[in-house]
Order: sequence, then C-alpha cells, then structure tokens
Amino acid sequence: MLKSPFTSGIEHTIALITFEGISPFHLSVPCMVFGDDLARLGIPRYRLLICGIETGLISTMSGFNIEVPHDFSVLAQADTVIVPAWRDPDERPPEILLQALRTAHSRGARIVGLCLGAFVLAEAGLLDGRTATTHWVWAEDFAKKYPKIKLDQKVLYVDDGDILTSAGTAAAIDCCIHMLRCDHGAEVANRIARRMVVAPHRHGGQAQYIEQPLPKAKGGDPLTMTLDWAIGNLEQPLCLDLLAARAAMSRRNFTRRFKMKTGTTVSQWLLNHRLASAQRLLETSDKTIDRIAEIVGFGSAVSFRQHFTATFSISPNAYRKQYRRI
Repeated sequence: MLKSPFTSGIEHTIALITFEGISPFHLSVPCMVFGDDLARLGIPRYRLLICGIETGLISTMSGFNIEVPHDFSVLAQADTVIVPAWRDPDERPPEILLQALRTAHSRGARIVGLCLGAFVLAEAGLLDGRTATTHWVWAEDFAKKYPKIKLDQKVLYVDDGDILTSAGTAAAIDCCIHMLRCDHGAEVANRIARRMVVAPHRHGGQAQYIEQPLPKAKGGDPLTMTLDWAIGNLEQPLCLDLLAARAAMSRRNFTRRFKMKTGTTVSQWLLNHRLASAQRLLETSDKTIDRIAEIVGFGSAVSFRQHFTATFSISPNAYRKQYRRI
C-alpha cells in the first residue's frame, strides 16, 4: 500500500487513459470517485487528465463520441495512471500505450488496470511476478496468456502497492474507493461511497458472482441475517460454531454456504470487518487502542496491533495520526 500522496499537501494528478471503443462506464467510475464531490466536501481534490494516443473525438462502445483533450505527453505529470477496461482481450494494445505505461511506472507512478485493463498492464510486462486479477469470464484466458502472473480470480481487486488491478465491471468502483481509502482514510471513502449509493466495502470477492446465487429463504435468508447480526455484534467472541448455530445450520452446511456467498472463510471475513470497524474508530473517535480492540472483538490490544499492522503496514497509532477525519 502506497503512502498517502496528500500528506505533504501536494495536488495528486490522475491520468485516465482513453481509446477507441472504450466503455463509458469504466471511464466514468474514476471521474465519479475522484471528482468534484471531494471539493464540495472540503477534501483535497484530485486533478484528472483524460488522455489518449491523440486528442480529439473518439467513439465509445455505446455508440456516442467523447472528446479527448490531452495526448500521452501529460503522463509525465501523473502520480496515478488508470487504464479502464480494454476493448478486446484478444487485441494487443498499441506499443505507444504500452511504452507510456512502462515509462510512467519506472518513474514511480501508481498504475491501475480496471477489469480488462489488466490485460494492458500484462502486455506491458508490468505484472510479471506479481499477483493480479481481472474479470472472471476471461480469467482462464488471462492465466494461459500470462503464466508469469499469479492470477487471483476470486477477489474484487488486488493492491500490490504501486500497481492495482480490479475484477469485473462494478469492481472498478471497489478498486477506486479502495484507492481513495488509501489516500484519505476510511471515513472519507465511506462518505464518497454513500454519495454514490454504493457499499464502501463489499463482503467477499468476485467468487460470489461466479457461483449461482443462493435461493431466498422464506422470511429472510438465515445466512444473510446471521452475517448482518455478526457485523452488529463484533465485540462478541464470534466463531464458526456460534454463527452456524444462530443460522440453525450444521457446521459443514454453514461453512459450505458461507464460502459460496462470500468467497472467503469465516475467520477472514470476521477479521476484515473487525479491521474496517477499527479504521473508522481510529479516525472518528478518541477511544484508546485498548478500548477499540475490545469494541471490535480482538482478544487483546496486542492481537489487534499485530493484525492491523500486518494488514495495513502501519500501526494503529500511526494510522490514527495520518488518517484522522479532515
């Protein structure tokens, strides 16, 4: 995870790559997350540069045209470069685009591939030896085409420090909100997510969309109701057996259905929610580290510090100083 680019008060520039046949949705997601709402909320805004191989009109996959005001020369100014979903995973991107990405990465820019944008980053050689993700429909093709890349097709996004990739379509929102969270903290990311009417952090990963959806139980799905209850009672000593009993399921059946729904294990799911709750408390309250550890359900402050530092590469105290509410 990169250090927040705003800690020094310097404006952060994002270059958004465009091309013929681009998806308007994937183009608009970064614009929505990093756009004008930040300024209206009193948060340091990003400088967005829409660029392409050439300036002028290009056609989108939806049949209308958009104006591209900048060429790739503006990439020299970019702190972050975002490549939206590539138009065709079987089509090799132009060499001028691949070289521009290599140059930006070599000078320290954060590089992001949304959905099929991961194919572009892979063609540029930026993902070799790294973990990445992409849309699950093309995951098998991606794995065969790029054997040097460790593909994780179950997650919504992969943050590998200076390079990020996201899974299919709407996971672009998750990835961009995650970057906002890294740059400004959980509270700011949550505020923007609420304005966009999306979840600031979705349960599980892409695997939940690969599987067939679970049938809705009469009177409410007991598994979903149990998970909702668990999120509201993180301070309790939650475990697999307790949750299975509350859902009136056997341990084996609960484990199977939980994995299908969330794409992860009970222990990892609980850890993720406890850490997310801890982030919010660190940013928005003056509660002690010991008290936060108790509220979010860690057995001790020592355990809390160990898990938090291992996940975010920063201690709870340092996180509180760096990411307090703006």
